[in-house]
Amino acid sequence: MQKVDYIIVGLGLAGIAFCEQLENAGKSFLVFDNGLGGASRVAAGLYNPVILKRYTLPWKAIEQLDIAIPYFKRIERKIQTQCIQELPVQKVFSSIEDQNNWFTASDKPELERFVSTELISDTNPFINAPYAYGRVLETGRIDIKILQKKYQAYLESKNAFAKADFDYSAIEFTEHGIAYKGIRAKRIVFAEGYGMKNNPYFKQLPLVGNKGEYIIVKATHLKLTAAIKTSFFIVPLGDDLYKVGATFNWENKDIVPTKSAREELIQKFTSLVSCEYEIIDQEVGIRPTVSDRRALLGVHPEYPQLVVFNGLGTRGIMMSAMLAINLYEHLENGEDLLEEVNIKRFDKNK
Repeated sequence: MQKVDYIIVGLGLAGIAFCEQLENAGKSFLVFDNGLGGASRVAAGLYNPVILKRYTLPWKAIEQLDIAIPYFKRIERKIQTQCIQELPVQKVFSSIEDQNNWFTASDKPELERFVSTELISDTNPFINAPYAYGRVLETGRIDIKILQKKYQAYLESKNAFAKADFDYSAIEFTEHGIAYKGIRAKRIVFAEGYGMKNNPYFKQLPLVGNKGEYIIVKATHLKLTAAIKTSFFIVPLGDDLYKVGATFNWENKDIVPTKSAREELIQKFTSLVSCEYEIIDQEVGIRPTVSDRRALLGVHPEYPQLVVFNGLGTRGIMMSAMLAINLYEHLENGEDLLEEVNIKRFDKNK
């Protein structure tokens, strides 16, 4: 009978972050992931501390960012692979009023660290940006596909990874934890993204989820050195490839690419970019979003051996490390969970 401290289900951004907490603390663990993909695997990987639609900061954005960047750099050293790229994010202004709103935002104490007051003129002949750009500071991109691939290989080298579906019906509750197919553990942490909708222990939580689609285009003349953001984004991937997205579909939850999303993204792309391009691929993921736009952390009300770490939505890169620390400290040292993400907020009897 194999014994570990934790079983983790899912190796997306949440699962990796919790693995890091366990390993740093000297805890043993085994990860189950079926390798079929999730929102993390198709995400653009862009981290940006400013919500550019409203010129505001997300919840605890500064704390998230100050934890996330050193965290990813530590992982880079561990897996001996670069996955962080410093990448400017440039907001395309839609009008003079939009420019003025940018300067107003730059005067806010919480935003001055991240909003440059120097406008960037449009020098790219293939971009339609008559009102110039604003630059967001301290932005970049995580190559999530490379991160997951190399991190999985790292876990496999430690015999801490199993490529397999997780069978909820095989959980046996014991006096000191759980047993699962010849493995004993103190706890199971479910970090399975939208797959949580099939989890009989946590599927009652309001994980809404939304379908996001992206296209990958090759544009040899575009030569962008920054990510471009308007009502959508264009992220340079290297080798003249760009990720364009994303759509938001709250109704359809399958992972089948759609013609309507493709046409929507093409229309947006061609409204901004005038050079020739070729569509190379179309990608789909279901973002694990929650009705109140906050993550889901906590233990099952009847089975404290079972834990959920989910609902990171579109901000998984920035918030995963901070939330993993909070969850670990709660489970091992009794620290309170942040009330905004504690699943008890949905307890009607609290």
